[in-house]
Amino acid sequence: MIQLTFPDNSVREFAKGTTGADVVGGISKSLQKKTLAMALNGELRDLSDPIEENASIEFINREDPRALELIRHDAAHVMAEAVQELWPGTQVTIGPVIENGFYYDFKRDVPFSTEDIAAIEKKMRQLIERNEKFTKEIWSRDQAKAHFAEQGEHYKVELIDAIPADQTVKIYRQGEWLDLCRGPHLVSTGQIGQAFKLMKVAGAYWRGDSNNEMLTRIYGTAWSNEADLKAYLHMLEEAEKRDHRKLGREMDLYHFQEEGPGVVFWHHKGWQLFQNLTNYMRRRLADDYQEVNAPQILDKSLWETSGHWEWYHENMFVTETEDHRVFAIKPMNCPGHVQIFKHGLKSYRDLPLRMAEFGAVSRYEPSGALHGLMRVRAFTQDDAHIFCTEDQLAAECHKINDLILSVYKDFGFEEIVVKLSTRPEKRVGSDAVWDHAEEVMTEVLKQIEENSGGRIKTGILEGEGAFYGPKFEYTLRDAIGREWQCGTTQVDFNLPERFGAFYVDSDGEKKQPVMVHRAICGSLERFLGILIENFAGHFPLWMAPQQFVVAAITSDADDYAKEVHAALKAAGLRGELDLRNEKINYKVREHSHAKVPAIIAVGKRESEERTVSIRRLGSRNQVSMTLDEAIASMCEEATAPDLR
Repeated sequence: MIQLTFPDNSVREFAKGTTGADVVGGISKSLQKKTLAMALNGELRDLSDPIEENASIEFINREDPRALELIRHDAAHVMAEAVQELWPGTQVTIGPVIENGFYYDFKRDVPFSTEDIAAIEKKMRQLIERNEKFTKEIWSRDQAKAHFAEQGEHYKVELIDAIPADQTVKIYRQGEWLDLCRGPHLVSTGQIGQAFKLMKVAGAYWRGDSNNEMLTRIYGTAWSNEADLKAYLHMLEEAEKRDHRKLGREMDLYHFQEEGPGVVFWHHKGWQLFQNLTNYMRRRLADDYQEVNAPQILDKSLWETSGHWEWYHENMFVTETEDHRVFAIKPMNCPGHVQIFKHGLKSYRDLPLRMAEFGAVSRYEPSGALHGLMRVRAFTQDDAHIFCTEDQLAAECHKINDLILSVYKDFGFEEIVVKLSTRPEKRVGSDAVWDHAEEVMTEVLKQIEENSGGRIKTGILEGEGAFYGPKFEYTLRDAIGREWQCGTTQVDFNLPERFGAFYVDSDGEKKQPVMVHRAICGSLERFLGILIENFAGHFPLWMAPQQFVVAAITSDADDYAKEVHAALKAAGLRGELDLRNEKINYKVREHSHAKVPAIIAVGKRESEERTVSIRRLGSRNQVSMTLDEAIASMCEEATAPDLR
């Protein structure tokens, strides 16, 4: 007999080899009907699997978040079956679950196109209606290879050869169709449901190697219900409208070009936006941080000492001078900050010492990974390093946390998740030092959640820390529900030791400081990309690169338009004057398309009454007010949150 422990902690005995289906069927037929799979000791398993030893057991229904992976996995299998029914002879290769969906790679003489998607999706829906049961079989390697070779599935034969010797070869059937798969699966294809959609077709090399054959990859998304599918598709539509690359062109912010892959050509308005962010951040740091600037290019020896040459060399831009010295453009600011700390004797009275830099860094990213402002090769970090004692570490982590959350709030981000990444397998520093740092940061993490009243969610990322120390990762949620990991707080035992950095303690002895790396925006370029998409280009007035445009309705209002423009500029507002001989509706459309927050129209009547008509971005209504009222109202709105 075996003992199974249920979620309510009740324990029951069953015969060894009892399946999950037997267990759930014995409890309730209605529960069995709702159950898609089971979890034994937390691991997802087929409901048909025999249970051979004592375990905790959970039954997975459609509402369980873990069910999504199974639904998507099985949708991929049904897509592969649909493709082979429609186009016999197509080879099926690999079809994993990915974030929000799934894909399968196929080999066909005539590659698939987007025109084929509708037929495949229709066939999938028919196959799901058949409600075929998933059944698992264990085959010998020779049997499996012979079967797939006979079917012309040469990629499957290669996959079987790659399965480790200590693992069994599993075959899953759905009706007459079968595939090589690790599992687990749902009970039947009908449990997938109809809340799925095929999204796009793309090329993909076999096993991701450009030396291999090109395959066709078909992407799909699947959800547990129609409401979630519709919400996801709506989010994608919104994301397309908000794409920072599209809005960057419309707002004339920046561009990229082939002669400078992965580097930003900032236009006037885009650079104003960049400066608005930088100036805001500089003000937020003014009271607590010393702003410094470390060199852009440093000798190879410094990067060898820091460890970056060993850990990060392939991502660095390197050059050799005529006198055979090798230099690297800095991919990060931290080694330079250690050099500044070391310059001159430091006492315990000088700590904590907080250095900040808006440091321009360069990192090689493969051309295929570049993505607008989100992934570039040259960017600016709002970087800072705090040198402190071990006793000061907790207080500094709290201080950094308060600053990060306050900054995010000023930009409208209220939903924040803070996760602690703990020691990785490969790391530097003794276990005792890691124990201390993780103990401190775990307690800080607990207090972060408690102090927020539960508003800030927290979690642990086991083994995801940097090689030199544990770290906090800050993830924010934008206006359409997407998550972006931005800020970090990283404890570093490595660099102070490698560079021999020390301070003189109260007992006159040399002590190694704790070094804390801190970023809030991370990459300013990427953060601006996030802001562009979050606000859909509708920036709050204090942040907007162009805050207004004064547009003359008729030429006899030109002089008054110039006066209004001059008065707004004198009040410190940023804007332009539009005296073109165009109809006002044309001007309004054009400036709205460019996401100008306030369009101030003036004509003969406004000129006579000393008033202005203001239309705000996103509104069809015009508000009339005196010029003085307009200036006062806009100046108040244009004041940054930290200055109010």
